Amino acid sequence: MTTRHHPPGVFRRTAGAVAAGALALAGVIALPATSAQADTTAKGDVIANLWEWNWNSIASECTNVLGPAGYGAVQVAPPSESLKQSSYYWWDVYQPYSYTLNSRFGTATQFAAMVTACHSAGVKVYTDAVINHTAAQTGTGYDGTTITNKYDTPDWDPSDYHTSADCPTSDLTIQDYSNLTQVQNCELLGLPDLKTSADNVRSGLAAFLNKQIALGVDGFRVDSAKHIPATDLAAIVAKLNTTTSGAAPYVFDEVYPGSTPQPSDYYGSGDVLDFTYASKLKSSFQGNVSDLSSLSSSGILPAANSVSFVTNHDTERNGLHMSYKDGDTYKLANLFELAYKWSTPTVYASWEWTQSDQAPPNSSGFVTDTDCSDGDWYCLDRDTAVVGMVAWHNAVDTAAVSNWQTISSNVIGFGRSGAGFFALNNGTSSATYTFTTGMADGTYSNVVDGGATKVTVSGGSASLTIPAKSAVAFYNSSYTCTVGCDDTGGGSSGDTVNATFNEYASTTSGTNVYVVGSVSALGGWDTSKAVQLSSSGYPVWSGEVSVPVNTSFTYKYIKKDSSGNVTWESNADRSATTTTSALDLDNSWNVANTDATDVTFNEYATTTYGTNVYVVGSIASLGSWNTSDAIPLSSASYPTWSKLVIVPKSTAFTYKYVKKDSSGNVTWESGTNRSYTTGTSSGYTTSDTWK
Repeated sequence: MTTRHHPPGVFRRTAGAVAAGALALAGVIALPATSAQADTTAKGDVIANLWEWNWNSIASECTNVLGPAGYGAVQVAPPSESLKQSSYYWWDVYQPYSYTLNSRFGTATQFAAMVTACHSAGVKVYTDAVINHTAAQTGTGYDGTTITNKYDTPDWDPSDYHTSADCPTSDLTIQDYSNLTQVQNCELLGLPDLKTSADNVRSGLAAFLNKQIALGVDGFRVDSAKHIPATDLAAIVAKLNTTTSGAAPYVFDEVYPGSTPQPSDYYGSGDVLDFTYASKLKSSFQGNVSDLSSLSSSGILPAANSVSFVTNHDTERNGLHMSYKDGDTYKLANLFELAYKWSTPTVYASWEWTQSDQAPPNSSGFVTDTDCSDGDWYCLDRDTAVVGMVAWHNAVDTAAVSNWQTISSNVIGFGRSGAGFFALNNGTSSATYTFTTGMADGTYSNVVDGGATKVTVSGGSASLTIPAKSAVAFYNSSYTCTVGCDDTGGGSSGDTVNATFNEYASTTSGTNVYVVGSVSALGGWDTSKAVQLSSSGYPVWSGEVSVPVNTSFTYKYIKKDSSGNVTWESNADRSATTTTSALDLDNSWNVANTDATDVTFNEYATTTYGTNVYVVGSIASLGSWNTSDAIPLSSASYPTWSKLVIVPKSTAFTYKYVKKDSSGNVTWESGTNRSYTTGTSSGYTTSDTWK
């Protein structure tokens, strides 16, 4: 029971192994008697992370895309009932209300049907296991559960949580993330911390996971694993049943970077998600891809103990890693991940967003079906190039990296000991070079374009023309695209890139902010065609627009009231130039680009769920001391709250931080006003602590 297994793939894949046996449902939910097992014969170890897709959409994707494409498994959102609050934020699902399987993603019956459908397609199912804590906020859940005391839930009593006897801080929250006792015995953001050292708690958590295993679930991504002592987590994993295929469930842990604990502490209970791997990819693809030649010795986790990724739901929002907003550069990083022989790889597919807390597309909080063609979702898992590389990854199997060639800072190529060859070009124009491939002479299909182009190998070498921000990869002569053909995965196409406009502008009720500009995507200066921005992060108005790549354009912000009256900001036209990467444009009403600089405010402040930190100050760009127009800071690097703010150059101002709870109550920090003076350069920062 305590033996840990990798998913079938790079390290322990057995050719021809077929999972057998019938789903043992143990009477939890009735399913058809012909429930299928995950057949991994033609599958690899690639995990499709369909983050916060609903169960019906995942079932369809398994059947129509993941199975035929050769994905080994699908990672899905937490299936338990969770908090349901008015804004329906994505993070509601990380506040469990009960261990029923009726959630914002569908019913328990739909969940079970999804597992069956994925197994029928040969795809394993891994769920996100939120077992460190329960909900910080009281209220009503998605299955109707009402909680009035956060320490008294349908599954747990107050004695099941860590108390002041275990946590040394006055409010039971983590205040020092370098203190192991606080990290593991105190509350993360006010989330009640389960006492996982108690056997009844361990047994209760294992029972919740075993209920999923009985329905066919094959493994778990353990959320907030670093906040669970490694010995406690190992004890919980030891209580898990074997899966319906007879194997031990595959477990991989989220151990977010920090001074303590270390990822290696958790190797006894499962693999660990490698945040450093993703950071190295971001550094290389936004710098020199030639640096990837030393990736294996760059401090990433051991291949045998880790799961790799390019981004996830946290890190794409806090800027730690790349995101779909980086366009083709982001996609190219995913192709490299699938080509390079290392740890178990994941491909992340989710919805597009303009605010970090933004809810997935929903109806009264319940996530609606994924439509990869409507612009709301970025379905990278079905992109032609990604699908081709999944097939390539499976075909080269465990073959070692060979024939590494660094052509330039933007162009590299390498083989997999004669089983396949891969070359990428991170430059902005096509590149033609001759590579030593290690492949047998012959004609091969390029999997990156679905087999549309061919590669000729002669004398072991091949002359490859690699398009800008793309790759060429081949492993046999007969590859033809099966699914995702001519699919860009959603999001920006090859000739457009996402530009995110963020404008600080206070308004009155009924007045909205728009962006208008010289390119057609911005209305061609026609205010009737201006793009309306979202006020969800008020007083910062934000929106994404697909604009042409490698293009200079001018733009400006306007306000429209309920009668349609237009007010232009008074400064000169703003200007921007796109490349092939995503573009963020941060501005402030009436502060011209030439007069503006930026200050990133960093405030160390602990809070409870529902309470956020803002900065307000003496100048218009900081709300002119009006707390209603204070700028919300991001909690992505909690307990440090941060935000880049556009302010005038060569200006002295005073400022202060405030906290606002979910009811809008304002708490000012104590002491005198803080002061700051900008100069004529850019990139100013503050480093403050709540007082």
